Amino acid sequence: MPDRLYPATPARLTTYLDCPRRYRHAYLDRPTPSKGAPWGHNSVGSSVHTALARWWALPRERRTPRAGGALLVDAWLTDGFRDARQLRAARDRAREQVERYLAGIDPDHEPVGIERTVSVRTARASLWGRADRLDARGEGVVVVDYKTGRSVLTVDDARSSLALAVYAAGAARVLHRPCTRVELHHLPTGDTLAWEHTPESLEEHLARADEWAARLAGLDERFVAGMAPGEADEVFPARVGPRCGWCDFRSVCGPGQSVPPRQPWAGVVDAD
Repeated sequence: MPDRLYPATPARLTTYLDCPRRYRHAYLDRPTPSKGAPWGHNSVGSSVHTALARWWALPRERRTPRAGGALLVDAWLTDGFRDARQLRAARDRAREQVERYLAGIDPDHEPVGIERTVSVRTARASLWGRADRLDARGEGVVVVDYKTGRSVLTVDDARSSLALAVYAAGAARVLHRPCTRVELHHLPTGDTLAWEHTPESLEEHLARADEWAARLAGLDERFVAGMAPGEADEVFPARVGPRCGWCDFRSVCGPGQSVPPRQPWAGVVDAD
């Protein structure tokens, strides 16, 4: 019998690369350790994604920028903000960004996928994920990923993204159409950061993912089989750095507690 493929999302693989300890807490420990308070910036991102997805479900005559803003208000999540004033300011700002973004979208150009789950196999892994939007352009398909964070993005973010590469390869497999272009649409600035992959560059991403998946398959198996006291901390070390202040599992990570925690609303624009 062939070896079982390791099922993984890009997020699972990159979590391990960022911090093996956080990977263990998120995917292996049972019961899963308690997370910290919800993050305000996650509420913003989830609300925007929901509104943009629902916009395409509206009848054609109702697909207006203003309707998108109304959907944002309806979908707005309230967790993680400092107070009601910050919540309202963040909601109004997000509504403005959604309406501005949709003013540049052709409502007649129906995507071929909205929050579409796609998958692709490598020699040792079954990789899958959910693309925000898949656009038909010419003979091919383009992967569109919405971004709402404060960080300034560059074309290199699109080029180096494992998630976007997996979405592109998966979309090509599922839709039977070429898919090499990936785009990050940054709503706060209105910027589009695009990269045109080659078959070779996509294969490089998938080959690296295959290597990581093979390693994690072995580590997961060892963990489930049982590890001696302290062994799990050695096999899944914490990578201490500024990101520890943002970690959901900081409260159960001794090394990570050396980094001051960030407030749940710290990632929201104008939070200070």
